[in-house]
Amino acid sequence: MDKLHKSEGDINISPRREQWQAAHLNAESRALLDEDARYFLRQSLSTPCLNAMRACEGIYIEDTQGRRYMDFHGNNVHQVGFGNPEVIDAIKRQLDELPFCTRRYTNRMAVDLARKLAEIAPAPLKKSLFCPGGAEAVGIALKLARLATGRHKTISMWDAFHGATLDTISIGGEAIFRQGMGPLLPGTEHVPPADEYRCVFGCGGRGGCDLTCARYVEYILEKEGDIAAVVAEPIRSTPYIPRPEYWQAVRRACDRHGALLIFDEIPHALGRTGRMFTFENFGVVPDMVVIGKGLGGGVLPLAAVIAREDLDVAAERALGHYTHEKNPVLCAAALATIAAIEKHGLVAHARDLGRYTLERLKEMQARHPLIGDVRGLGLFLGIELVRDRRTRERANDEAEAVMYAALSRGLSFKTTMGNILTLTPALTITRKEMDQALAIIEDSIAEVERK
Repeated sequence: MDKLHKSEGDINISPRREQWQAAHLNAESRALLDEDARYFLRQSLSTPCLNAMRACEGIYIEDTQGRRYMDFHGNNVHQVGFGNPEVIDAIKRQLDELPFCTRRYTNRMAVDLARKLAEIAPAPLKKSLFCPGGAEAVGIALKLARLATGRHKTISMWDAFHGATLDTISIGGEAIFRQGMGPLLPGTEHVPPADEYRCVFGCGGRGGCDLTCARYVEYILEKEGDIAAVVAEPIRSTPYIPRPEYWQAVRRACDRHGALLIFDEIPHALGRTGRMFTFENFGVVPDMVVIGKGLGGGVLPLAAVIAREDLDVAAERALGHYTHEKNPVLCAAALATIAAIEKHGLVAHARDLGRYTLERLKEMQARHPLIGDVRGLGLFLGIELVRDRRTRERANDEAEAVMYAALSRGLSFKTTMGNILTLTPALTITRKEMDQALAIIEDSIAEVERK
């Protein structure tokens, strides 16, 4: 059970966390954390909290004791860095001009953002709806898929995360959100993720990926016969990175069986993987793509569904109808974010620096037996720690120890699946800063290996 509950992040009530806090937090920080715990409902992954922040800028966060950490977590909102001045300026200007747009009205910022998304997304993804959060956007996509196909069933992946609302945990695949929640949405079929390192179909024993996982998706499409959509993250946030042939096979299968393909790119769209949209790495175009997190520039919450133009079939229904769906301040932040990504060449930078970093991680793997696998796409990178490279036993305790050792050295990241160090820095990071972070990771791994 402990292993299952570590799928989305490190557990916030572990003894190791308490030890780190005892060694590093002063009375002022502890008082604020105690007050936080007094007034917020407790929940895994967030409350009680690890520490308290007082500032963030660029790739860094700063705690209330004045210590700075390179943030390789950032909830994946910080493509353009924290406190990006271009985003902040756009928000301030919009607050002075039009701070809100009431329902039944539109405004220049909302229209400009919808047009910009249509320009940067490949055809035929040309129509959008906005809402405050990624889970709500996934819900919009599910409803549109039902209306467009006349079906309600879905195929999604175990270990996937699509949000914490009841509909999104139904298609999601993580015990920490699903267990004990009672009846979930009907018709939500699940398949294993396309994870070659831990393939449940045993492709490793057959010499590598032979697309059995993709054929299983088509098997369900054929047997059910009435699937509305395959809903998936093109790469999982651990990261699992399927071969392009996987998504190409799934795309063809969806077309053969009348199902839509919906990609959830909430954590990594807008450049993180070295392409503006992650699916562009795989040579396919979905019927809908959901983006969020970084769309608000690391300041404001905003998500979007971008759909095929011919899926505009719900004029008589309310798909989202959210209060802030055309909020001009949110849209101004998003426009400034996309402009900053384009102006500063962050997509190409993520691609180039990501390749460099992955090579450095492979060199690190050769030196450290604790590292079982490294993988990445752009600046979405993962280090999988194992106790034995042959058995691939997950090194959960060791991964947590490495995380806190790195935190003590000034680097913050999260673990996923219990044993994977997930690294997602701001796209504004320099090679020098990346080298500093990699040195911290290696020192932390070496420290744990010596124990």
